[in-house]
Amino acid sequence: MEHVISAVVPGSIAQELEIEAGDVLLSVNGQAPKDIFDYRYLMNEEDILVLIRKQDGEEWELEIEKEYEEDLGLEFENGLMDEYRSCRNRCIFCFIDQLPKGMRETLYFKDDDSRLSFLQGNYLTLTNMSAQDLERIIYYKLSPINISFQTTNPELRCRMLNNRFAGEIHEKVQRLKDAGIVMNGQIVLCRGVNDREELERSIRDLTGYLPQLQSVSVVPVGLTRYREGLYPLEPFTKEDACQVLETVHRWQKKIYSEYGTHFIHAGDEWYILAGQPLPKQDTYDGYLQLENGVGMVRLLEEEVKETLQRHGGDDRKRDVTIATGELAAPFLREHARRIQEKYPCVHVRVVPVRNRFFGEQITVAGLITGQDLVEQLKGSLSGEKLLITEHMLKNGEPVFLDDMTVEDVEKALQIKISIVESGGNKFVERVIE
Repeated sequence: MEHVISAVVPGSIAQELEIEAGDVLLSVNGQAPKDIFDYRYLMNEEDILVLIRKQDGEEWELEIEKEYEEDLGLEFENGLMDEYRSCRNRCIFCFIDQLPKGMRETLYFKDDDSRLSFLQGNYLTLTNMSAQDLERIIYYKLSPINISFQTTNPELRCRMLNNRFAGEIHEKVQRLKDAGIVMNGQIVLCRGVNDREELERSIRDLTGYLPQLQSVSVVPVGLTRYREGLYPLEPFTKEDACQVLETVHRWQKKIYSEYGTHFIHAGDEWYILAGQPLPKQDTYDGYLQLENGVGMVRLLEEEVKETLQRHGGDDRKRDVTIATGELAAPFLREHARRIQEKYPCVHVRVVPVRNRFFGEQITVAGLITGQDLVEQLKGSLSGEKLLITEHMLKNGEPVFLDDMTVEDVEKALQIKISIVESGGNKFVERVIE
């Protein structure tokens, strides 16, 4: 595969050397990189020899002196610099299997590529990882690696992943631990499958990989309305959520007394379903599982409070609507109230959007589609703008999961949409500016 350069970072070494988008990287120090791992490893040297093929076919050999680990500033058309590897499992909880037909093709791709764990934070089952892949991670000292455990019971794991090799998880994780590779873990909990006694067993077993395994999250399985013909999973109840939290809190207390870390963390959804208050900020150990929905609500609250402490407040006038999932709506209303205490002329409405596209059991904002926004908000909006989180959109593009664009939704709703980036400071800015 040719490594075609898609962009050059402004002010970078590559720009100074007049490398351009469309050029092809052929080799570094005489070696053609197999993938992004090879490329980054080769970039660690202070003196490198780079061979570039220009768009007119001319080849440039460039001798470069730079700082150790300093990058040239190249971006590639293929982020992995190699073919993506698809997942061979048939997990009973797989969200992709629950997607309706007719969506864009890329949404149906099941990835379980170890390289994506480092580039994008993806969680891996390790079942699609060869011995050579494992050795490359150890050789390059790549950390952290994110692992989808689900259960430590070998037989149950084989059944949950529908992969006869899934029970070999312990050998691979032990190999990573012995090599000093930092790991994070995830347990997708399925009612009546890997909860209760099985969850107890999993947490107990996973503590054996401390401290290299630095955190493990427990999150509820996401169930859409498109499950016909799939494993009969049921949603968790309030009683179930309370039981999960009792287990997690009991283990947190035990592990903290021994290791000084809480280690096992429950996703925000458990607390909301159980009707229990969220843990204090220091319980999250630095928010290691933030992208897994662990501590997102607490962190946003702390950041909003901190941001507003720096604001003096004034009489500016704003009229905005915030569209979000049912899960976050009560918390965003409280944040809006805090903003209005300092800015009494700022009018904020928070509208929870029901997920009719995937099913109303899906309550997170990140899975709201453009058509649900249009259907539920059309004719009911007023004010200057509509705020939505960036998590509703395809990464880096103004496109919703159902392929509607931000522009499509703006035209349908006749209102300007403002995208809110992650962070409480961005949330406050978008509301008051």
